[in-house]
Amino acid sequence: MKKLYYNANVYTTEGFSTSFIVEDNIFTKVGNDELLNEEVDEKIDLKGKFVCPSFNDSHMHLLNYGQSLINAKLNEHTSSLMEMLNYLKDFISSSNIKEGQWIRGRGWNQDYFTDVDRMPSKKDLDEINNDIPIVLYRACGHCCVVNSRMLETVGITPDTVSPDGGAIDYENGLLFDNAIDFLDPYVPIPDKQRIKEMIKASCAALNSFGITSSQTDDYGVFRQLPFEVINEAYKELEESGELTVRVYEQSNFTDLNEFKRFVESGNTTGAGTDMFKIGPLKLLGDGSLGGRTAHLSIPYNDDPSTYGFSLFSDQQFKDMITYANDHDMQVAVHAIGDRCLDKVLDAYEYALNKKPREDHRHGIVHCQISRKDQLDRMIRLKMHIYAQSIFLDYDNHIVEDRVGKDLASTSYNWKTLMDNGLSVSNGSDAPVEIPDVLKGIQCAVTRTSIDGTGPYLIDQAFSVKEAIDSFTINSAEASFEENHKGRIKEGYLADFVVLDEDPFKTAKTEIYKIKVLKTYLNGTCVYNGSPD
Repeated sequence: MKKLYYNANVYTTEGFSTSFIVEDNIFTKVGNDELLNEEVDEKIDLKGKFVCPSFNDSHMHLLNYGQSLINAKLNEHTSSLMEMLNYLKDFISSSNIKEGQWIRGRGWNQDYFTDVDRMPSKKDLDEINNDIPIVLYRACGHCCVVNSRMLETVGITPDTVSPDGGAIDYENGLLFDNAIDFLDPYVPIPDKQRIKEMIKASCAALNSFGITSSQTDDYGVFRQLPFEVINEAYKELEESGELTVRVYEQSNFTDLNEFKRFVESGNTTGAGTDMFKIGPLKLLGDGSLGGRTAHLSIPYNDDPSTYGFSLFSDQQFKDMITYANDHDMQVAVHAIGDRCLDKVLDAYEYALNKKPREDHRHGIVHCQISRKDQLDRMIRLKMHIYAQSIFLDYDNHIVEDRVGKDLASTSYNWKTLMDNGLSVSNGSDAPVEIPDVLKGIQCAVTRTSIDGTGPYLIDQAFSVKEAIDSFTINSAEASFEENHKGRIKEGYLADFVVLDEDPFKTAKTEIYKIKVLKTYLNGTCVYNGSPD
């Protein structure tokens, strides 16, 4: 089927046009009014709307996001602790909780509570329900609160020792980073059909935000679930035509032997299809800034008792990254604190000295707290930067309080890295944030929160073009796909999005109000929000 789309304002990433032709899932011609004379099977009038390549979220957790859509949505009910607890009470009473199941939720953030100045506690949860295990994850995912029944279920007592890279606050029922791993052996494991339902729920939501490509960390959601099951779920959805988002799997492992088994099974970067392929080794290097678990080189400015912590030892970083690099695997490491970033860059440099690779595209996920010497080092090592501009919506309120003015002045310096030749892609880290690309673009160009807080380091603001490119062609670069995805160009995959307004002409503070009208994957509409 040969289709002509015309009468549009088309941003191709290389310029603008008004028309394009799609045939056999690809763009076959891109141009202007001259295409109106082409013989086609169908002509679609886009009525002057803005069109660009559909969006590519370069770091998120697709399976976990799908799970969050099914579980208690705490992010929608956290203006106060009392509101969150009342919502949770209603959620439990309306849910059909079966024996052996847990009550799960995610999205609370104590910095948004207006009635208390603390995190929720096990006492709060016990007052709601202490018959069923409850676990509620902070928005960042690096901290959770559990009730007393959960502590009993997993065997945590006042004498349980905190693990390396984690902390247990037994009195308040709070677990931080690696301490959350105590839950893993007891987590109710969904079957493959349930996994597929979570994936489909997530894909439908992503399509509604104009997203057709996701670079996703899925293997860490259910640690007891073999990676083969998740891979099979994706492949079966692809075969049945139900997978509406292209997936590049950021393969999360914590154990070197298990990672070796993964690689020896043929799972190397680029293996797969345009709909599901293996991406980099993904390591979770440290915690979060909001939870004060990101590993800093100095004590937290607003809590000098802690530096946060890294989740791997120096040797573990080196062993995992070196093995991946030796086997031509790409690597992407979550590093939010500058001390963690030191460790990660040391490991990258060690691995690349052992086996140099010109186009490795190893990357730093988040790349938030950084020093000038680290910016220079990342440029020298040719790192890929996985930014999350949407983080500024919250972090604008806390970054200087957390790390102090001096360290904040060289942090979130994604524009500096871009201007010095590094590829900077963009994403949401969903379910940490909602994968609302237009909000991410606005934060990138204003450096303010959606509520206007800021700007924070306005010299780091992206242009509108840079912001859109960070969600399209730059994200394609993160997955070695820039030669066939991420542009509206002849020979490229026909993935595009129709918006109701032009981001280039919209006031910068109004970009987040732009609506996604239609989202196309392979030239097929997978989301229709148009009133027509």
